[in-house]
Amino acid sequence: MSAVNVIIDKELKVAFNSLATYIIYTVFFCITGFICWFSWKNVFYSGQASLNYLFNVFYWTLFLMIPVLTMKSISDERKDGTFELLFTKPIKPWQFLCGKFFAILLQIIFCLVLTLPYYITLTSLGHVDHAAGICGYLGLILVSGCYISMGIFASSLTSNTVVAFFLSFAIGIWFQFLFEFIAELFNSGFLAAFFTYLSMGEHFDAIPRGVIDTKDFVYFISITTIFLALARYFISRTRA
Repeated sequence: MSAVNVIIDKELKVAFNSLATYIIYTVFFCITGFICWFSWKNVFYSGQASLNYLFNVFYWTLFLMIPVLTMKSISDERKDGTFELLFTKPIKPWQFLCGKFFAILLQIIFCLVLTLPYYITLTSLGHVDHAAGICGYLGLILVSGCYISMGIFASSLTSNTVVAFFLSFAIGIWFQFLFEFIAELFNSGFLAAFFTYLSMGEHFDAIPRGVIDTKDFVYFISITTIFLALARYFISRTRA
């Protein structure tokens, strides 16, 4: 078994043996369940079964949930003193990071699989575009990958999990709100287009409608790769 698989297996066992993971999942389903079915602007507000609304609820809830899942990813290793011990074994920084990344991504995918009853309920209430549904879940996975990489990067900077949470959340706010706000200030031109391109919502919004563009895939993969590379840099610098 490769080092990456060993780390994934270890991380998943730790996660699913932890009460905190189940509390996070419960909070996720309480929030999404209330907003989707019981809030004043629920999935029936528009008078039709809306997958787009459903995926937007998941999107925003994951935005809040992922920093909680990632804040301990490296911070706890530093705090517990296992970080240095880990690298006495034949493992490379990129293997360590990939293991952490995919373990958290699998937790998110498992969480999304558990939302299928929401999807099935909507399909029983009205006509839905199943291709758009598949695209919507794919978009959520891609967005989650970006936020996981940001969270791992934030966690690589500090041994304090609370600080890691707020750093991750702050980075996410830039991509979720501030880049779009700056783009609106410029109104038009190169800088407006540049900051619009950096906005996460700009690349996600069309996906749940079944519109897939290569530039969106490039964006998500690039952001994920950049933040994992930054995390690798800080880990390697710490070890040096």
